[in-house]
Amino acid sequence: MSRFFATGSDSESEESSSADEITPKAPGATFKQSLLLSDDEEDTKRVVRSAKDKRFEELTNLIKTIRNAMKIRDMSKCLEEFEQLCRAFLKSKNIVDKEGVPPFYIRLLADLEDYLNQLWEDKEGKKKMNKNNAKALSTLRQKIRKYNRDFESEIAAYKENPQESADEEEEEKEPEDSGSSSDSEGEVSSKSFLKKKPEAPSEATKFLKSAKGSGDESSSSDEDDDDDDDEDWGSDQSGSSGETSDKEEGKTSSMSMLFLKKAQDTEKPGVRKEERKKKLKQKERIEEEAEEEGGEEAGGGWEKVKGGVPLVKEKPKMFAKGTEINTAVVVKKLNEILQARGKKGTDRAAQIELFHALAAIAAENNLGQGILVKIKFNIIASLYDYNPNLAAFMKPDMWKKCLDCIDELLDILFEHNNIFIGENIAEDSENLAVSDQPFRVRGCILTLVERMDEEFTKIMQNTDPHSQEYVDNLKDEGRVCGIVDRLLTYMENKGSTEEICRVYLRRIMHTYYKFDYKAHRRSLGLQGETKSEQDQEESEGEDSAVIMDRLCKFIYAKDRTDRIRTCAILCHIYHHALHSRWYQARDLMLMSHLQDNIQHADPPVQILYNRTMVQLGICAFRQGMIKDAHNALLDIQSSGRAKELLGQGLLMRNMQERNAEQEKIEKRRQVPFHMHINLELLECVYLVSAMLLEIPYMAAHEFDARRRMISKQFHHQLRVGERQPLLGPPESMREHVVAASKAMKMGDWRTCHSFIINEKMNSKVWDLFPEAQRVREMLVRD
Repeated sequence: MSRFFATGSDSESEESSSADEITPKAPGATFKQSLLLSDDEEDTKRVVRSAKDKRFEELTNLIKTIRNAMKIRDMSKCLEEFEQLCRAFLKSKNIVDKEGVPPFYIRLLADLEDYLNQLWEDKEGKKKMNKNNAKALSTLRQKIRKYNRDFESEIAAYKENPQESADEEEEEKEPEDSGSSSDSEGEVSSKSFLKKKPEAPSEATKFLKSAKGSGDESSSSDEDDDDDDDEDWGSDQSGSSGETSDKEEGKTSSMSMLFLKKAQDTEKPGVRKEERKKKLKQKERIEEEAEEEGGEEAGGGWEKVKGGVPLVKEKPKMFAKGTEINTAVVVKKLNEILQARGKKGTDRAAQIELFHALAAIAAENNLGQGILVKIKFNIIASLYDYNPNLAAFMKPDMWKKCLDCIDELLDILFEHNNIFIGENIAEDSENLAVSDQPFRVRGCILTLVERMDEEFTKIMQNTDPHSQEYVDNLKDEGRVCGIVDRLLTYMENKGSTEEICRVYLRRIMHTYYKFDYKAHRRSLGLQGETKSEQDQEESEGEDSAVIMDRLCKFIYAKDRTDRIRTCAILCHIYHHALHSRWYQARDLMLMSHLQDNIQHADPPVQILYNRTMVQLGICAFRQGMIKDAHNALLDIQSSGRAKELLGQGLLMRNMQERNAEQEKIEKRRQVPFHMHINLELLECVYLVSAMLLEIPYMAAHEFDARRRMISKQFHHQLRVGERQPLLGPPESMREHVVAASKAMKMGDWRTCHSFIINEKMNSKVWDLFPEAQRVREMLVRD
């Protein structure tokens, strides 16, 4: 027997107190409570959702987490959640294939990419990031760029109309919600219909609510409660004992809690459903009214505009309406635009457009060429400032604009002789207005052309040399040389001696490394095959040798800076050596004494010196001066860093020797690909020269204990060849030279000749010379 039944004979007050004390502690209370829940009531709690809703809810939860992480700039969390999002999207691939990519997913991808790009451009913000966040930022940026390639069209459509796509997404969501709500209503109504056997659940709930609300009244009126209970629940018992009343009180209190919770849960969604229905009806009614009004008002009245369509912004007006446009007003506006230059947040492209608009206004109002020249100077300067980073090169469209602007500026300067420009002209003493006095404008056209030449070099350095783009960019060199020639003509008339020397050096730097095939053909007595080629040769004028001689001699006589003279001498020697004028090149090198103090020059000049010495050595080899060729090439080849010393690439070295900043500086010193010297040709010339000197010396001093070594690199190649366990036919250029050396050492001249001169060596090395046959004959003779 339970102890609940032991106290059956006590008074009503004792029964109520014992019930109050013992009922909460009953061990079977939770079990009884669970028994009270019917299967139908459990079914009403359970929500049946489609696979699409489940997957999309998972995606939206992850997107919320990512957006929260974006707000606090937690890149590690963003990266982690983005990886989970990608996996979740992959799981829902079947649903996406049927329904299409959800708009909220596209919106997140677009927003996240823009957000990461914005963070990446914020240099100060990146410095303040901790190590993990910075690493996560770079990783996430790479991943999102790669991932977004699959959604390029959707992201582009979203960026064109972000508001419209957001509206569409909301419209898609609302019908879905309304549909699901109607389904759930249908389920509830069917279940309530099935549950309608006990006729008065509503009265029971009323009774329970009243019982909960006024406990004293319920305790005082037990008889009324019993009667109601008998009526509501159909119980046939009458005059039950105190224990049963206590039990029923416990049951009713637990059931009241259940019914109250259920009522709260079911009330909220019902309100939401009604609100959504109202909104939908309002939208439909507004649209119908708008259509009816549009039908009645044919041609006139209000028009419905779709949300999210970007409005066309009008360009900011340069001057207020009715302003008298004169030189002073235009100069003031020009200074206003210039004040924003270099400031953070300034749109450089918009600045360039403003300058062009100002130039057009000045031309329309005939304010004279002086103000036009000043505006052109600022346009070109702003084009150069478009990329603030020194290592960055100009984009193709900016490069074309720059060339066009410089050409237009030179056109103005050639047409109007009354315009004087110079850096020494102060801004106060400028004369920009139309008057009897000549125009005076502060600015230096030479500096702009020098910067243009440097930008061209940077473009060539940063283009893949094996692509068609490199060839297309190289075609611009003709235009660059044309601008330099025009500037040269202008400076010869109006420039100072120092400026003429600077522009002459620019012309020399574009000429010294090019082999003049037409002059070479004329020296051999050959003429063009067709009449048009002959006419073209006659109309071209002086040879490159004559141009180089004239420009360099002017610099030797007039220049006051050592650097320009040194560069001119080296270019002159290089050009002589390239055209096989060995004695002139050698004498100029010996007279200049550059080899004594070249180590004190800056790195670009040292690179030019190394290139000149290499070309001098190759020239000596072509002329049969084997010893001179070996001596000229010895320093470069013995170092093992010929590629780096000639400015044709960087060698992989330890990071301790060269940090990232030094590497950037060295990359800017590299010579463009079309100016490179063939390193395989250089090494072959050196090894063949060393072979022709070393093998006879070894034969002559075979038993000499104090025999010296002429070329260490040549001996190293011989030792490598001797170590090979299997000796097959030679493949590379080095193997051919080593095989020829062994044959020469044995006195087999014919075999040596066959190893040095054959089809493979001809295609790799000897055919690269302008006079290939003459070089082959020289080798056979030696």
